[in-house]
Amino acid sequence: MQHESPIKRRVSRQIQVGNVAVGGNAPISVQSMTNTDTLDVDATVAQIEQLQKAGADIVRVSVPTLEAAEAFGLIRQRVTVPLVSDIHFDYRIALKAAEMGADCLRINPGNIGREDRVQAVISCARDHGIPIRIGVNAGSLEKDLQKKYGEPTPEALVESAMRHIDILDRHDFQNYKLSLKASDVFMTVAAYRLIASQIEQPLHLGITEAGGFRAGAVKSAIGLGMLLMDGIGDTIRVSLAADPVEEVKVGYDILKSLRLRAKGINFIACPSCSRQNFDVIKTM
Repeated sequence: MQHESPIKRRVSRQIQVGNVAVGGNAPISVQSMTNTDTLDVDATVAQIEQLQKAGADIVRVSVPTLEAAEAFGLIRQRVTVPLVSDIHFDYRIALKAAEMGADCLRINPGNIGREDRVQAVISCARDHGIPIRIGVNAGSLEKDLQKKYGEPTPEALVESAMRHIDILDRHDFQNYKLSLKASDVFMTVAAYRLIASQIEQPLHLGITEAGGFRAGAVKSAIGLGMLLMDGIGDTIRVSLAADPVEEVKVGYDILKSLRLRAKGINFIACPSCSRQNFDVIKTM
């Protein structure tokens, strides 16, 4: 049996998220996100530890307020896994999260507002030596793009991404990764395929709003599988309306099935057929 994957991965620039290398020839990392209230430090730390025990390489934590940024700092002190702070509009929260020890800022530069605010976030990320993750989502496209395209499309996602990328380029900041997520598998796959040849930065894969455990796992396996087989993808997050620990398990199952990364044994079970009076179970 062949154990090496036949997939030839896209060549990308390597960045560091804490002690985890993303892109280049680094293994595809598995990410998840907490669903606790960030202000509840004990609960959030407990969930991060569960995710790390399950094998999560990187964990994203929502930081919607300055108060949450303070709590993020307390969380950072108590865990060892790299943490991404999830921020959307207020540049002051990004600055505070970086000060509190964030290993990556998930933020769209175009949503920050004035140029001086964008410059402040980029300078802060550069000073702390941390990357930015641009996260484009079909459900929150800019109003002018919604009007231009009529509805979310792969081209609209890519145009939105390029706007944010242009801002980083203008400030000579290349330490970033990018995600282009939609709940539709075909839209997501097409968007990533369009952007893959236009930039050299790592790509973070995910199907957003994928659904409950069964539906979300299936949609993610199909969408992420199609892209990974194309060699596209440097880090993945399976988004489930379920315990985030399950996201990590499904993520590893996807990578294992494509021989891209293995964790634990490969368990094969055959239910047999009516002509057999025994089950066939094999571990690899």
